[in-house]
Amino acid sequence: NAEYMGTFSCFGSCVAYLYLFGWVSSTEKPWCLFFSSKMSVLQKIAEIENEMNRTQKNKATSYHLGTLKAKLAKLKAQLITPTKGGGGGSEGVGFDVSKTGDARVGLIGFPSVGKSTLLNKMTGTFSEVAAYEFTTLTCVPGVFKYKGAKIQLLDLPGIIEGAKDGKGRGKQVIAVARTCNLILIVLDVMKPVTHKRIIEKELEGFGIRLNKKPPAIIVKKKERGGISVTTTEKQKRLDEETIKSILHEYRISNANVTLRCQATADDLIDVIEGNRIYVPALYVMNKIDQITVEELDIISKCPHYVPISAHQGWNLDGLIETIWKYLDLTRVYTKPKGQIPDYNEPVILKRENSTVEDFCMRIHKTLLQQFRTALVWGKSVKHNPQKVGKEHQLVDEDVVQVVKK
Repeated sequence: NAEYMGTFSCFGSCVAYLYLFGWVSSTEKPWCLFFSSKMSVLQKIAEIENEMNRTQKNKATSYHLGTLKAKLAKLKAQLITPTKGGGGGSEGVGFDVSKTGDARVGLIGFPSVGKSTLLNKMTGTFSEVAAYEFTTLTCVPGVFKYKGAKIQLLDLPGIIEGAKDGKGRGKQVIAVARTCNLILIVLDVMKPVTHKRIIEKELEGFGIRLNKKPPAIIVKKKERGGISVTTTEKQKRLDEETIKSILHEYRISNANVTLRCQATADDLIDVIEGNRIYVPALYVMNKIDQITVEELDIISKCPHYVPISAHQGWNLDGLIETIWKYLDLTRVYTKPKGQIPDYNEPVILKRENSTVEDFCMRIHKTLLQQFRTALVWGKSVKHNPQKVGKEHQLVDEDVVQVVKK
């Protein structure tokens, strides 16, 4: 209509003036001067979050809340996915760290909580330490050895609130955290406890689930037949209408959904998105030399908490032992024929991937082609030694001798 055309003409005149005075080149899109795609996504996220906060949680609103949660997850996925195209190459300097050793542990926390001091004490690697914030500007790697395993420790730059949205190089920091086998959230015991929740929120916003296991939910698409829901137990927090509303938001009209746990709408969304990382985490409470014994006793009783003083070197042995426990690694010793086992250099396997086949692949893939049988000594067998096949599950400190064809 005439009113719309008049507005468009006015906008065109403004752009023409910008070209005339050289404030924008002819190759640039004038639309980006007024509309930022990133800001629009953040604004949409804020609007949906506000609406969710305003909506009362009851059975009547569960369908609406399920739809809002699905829309929110899709918008956040746009922030997680890195944009393609030119520019910005220098932003990642110092974050491209090759993975070495048997496991990777990342130190995450607010600026000036003692991450660099902790790295220096545990690995002997120098990371600049100072009394001011943002001392560490790149990812500093170090390695320490424990029970024959080489564990890589990464000192990541301090993150700030809004890191998941790209503030303070936060996207790069959290992207590295996604590659870690264990995350140490370093907290200053003298700072507010809300810092813990802020960091958790930033990591969750980037698809990282701390101290959780993947939900036992299966969503299998099909060509026709609509949506059918099967549950092994009565669901208390997720009904069929909410499930359908979430699937509808993802344009899934035909699927079989199987729930084998007490699921939530967030669990279902995580399964549909399929890009979530489930990582164990420890909360390292630093600077305990500044609190009383009574306060220390309270902290020690909290789950997943490890109190330390990096500066004084207090309880670092306890921290390393807890790291080993949370990494859940398995040591397997090799035994050449006619020789004693090599107890100095164990083969390190992850607990969920610790069969004889995994053991052979860890040494060399050609060993599996020549494999005939294996002799095993240890807790995983009834007799010492015992002949086993490739599918045999090994446990910590087993001894294995491979018999070739």
